[in-house]
Amino acid sequence: MMFPHGLYWTLLMLYIGQCFSKDLQFQEFNGATGKNVVFAPEDLPYIPSQIIFITWAFGVDNILTFNNGENKVSQDYEGRVNLNTTTAALELKNLRLNDSGSYKLTVITTPQTYTGQTSLKVYETVSDTTLTSLQKSLIENVSSANITCEGSGDITSVEWMKDNNPLTPSNRIIFSSDNRSVLFSPVNRSDSGEYQCTLRNPASSETANLRLIINYGPENVFINGLNEVDLGRLVSLSCSATSVPSASFTWRFNGSDTGVTTNTFTIDKSDITHSGDYICTAYNDVTEKNVSQRHLLVVKEGGVAGGGLSTGAIVGIVIGVLVAVAGICGLIFYFVKTNKMTKVRLSVKGPANKAPHRNPEAEFNYVDISHAPKADGGGVNLGNTNESRTEYAQITHGISGKPRAPPPPYGSQPSNPSSLPEGITYAQMRK
Repeated sequence: MMFPHGLYWTLLMLYIGQCFSKDLQFQEFNGATGKNVVFAPEDLPYIPSQIIFITWAFGVDNILTFNNGENKVSQDYEGRVNLNTTTAALELKNLRLNDSGSYKLTVITTPQTYTGQTSLKVYETVSDTTLTSLQKSLIENVSSANITCEGSGDITSVEWMKDNNPLTPSNRIIFSSDNRSVLFSPVNRSDSGEYQCTLRNPASSETANLRLIINYGPENVFINGLNEVDLGRLVSLSCSATSVPSASFTWRFNGSDTGVTTNTFTIDKSDITHSGDYICTAYNDVTEKNVSQRHLLVVKEGGVAGGGLSTGAIVGIVIGVLVAVAGICGLIFYFVKTNKMTKVRLSVKGPANKAPHRNPEAEFNYVDISHAPKADGGGVNLGNTNESRTEYAQITHGISGKPRAPPPPYGSQPSNPSSLPEGITYAQMRK
């Protein structure tokens, strides 16, 4: 059999390359059906001007050959391959499952021959990924939820996320053995959020999303508003509650329905008839629960719209009255105390121009104490009036260097008090 000259040369170069070739390094490749892959050697020197011959083969089947500037592609790969004659990289398009296998490259340059081998694994592309839950209305601590991730293609792993954070199992959150579904039993309000399920294989992935809403409440019902207002004032009571979904509200006044179904109850101009009990009831139409809160309102008499004293003015008046009362009480106490005091005047005799000589023993003065007559003209009787006598009480008022004189004898009275010893005063007491 005769071989064409070009083919003969090619076969000769391949034979030489097998005997004296240098190995090229490749990574292993993964591909997805319908996608593309590029086989590129990692360590081929940059020698494009010296490349003489390039060939790629799949198993024993030739894919393409580049020889002396001419590129020939096998009929099975027409329209599916591209060759980079500078890097010797091969692009294989529109992958099929039967493209999985071993691929071989031979590069012949002027000084050297290079050979290398790699493999391709083609996976069916992941598609049609969905995340579903059969339960529609989930109620906290009552319902259980099961969410399932489904998809097509070669699926080698499943990844779960909640609000872009990894979802981890717990005593309430339980994963199935194939990791394709998650059970929440029972559901909690913290389970509300955005869930993501990602189905993967080494060549492709796809993510589905699902939002879970956990219904709860109402709770923490609170009425915000004044407890006391003046006549004629605007009154606004606001009712709030923690609830998913948002609660609806109704108002009752002193046990009667008001017809108000908003969270705010408003009285434009208050009067005495508006005093009483206001009850706000919050209702959740999913959980079918309701919670009420009571508020007592007192409309004060004596105030009119735009009139009446402010709280600050009232406080000032009260303080002023208290201060006045305290002053009056102080004056009364002062006068009572001063009227009960007895004034006693003592006259002191002795040298005026020099200090008296201090004697360890004190001098005595005697004071004449007379009893005033009664209002009817009579006298005050002390003891036995048949015996009239005078007693003296010695009162110390100073110190004298002179010898002390004894007090006058009882029953006598000196006619001239000035004759008494100097520095001593005697008090006459009639009995």
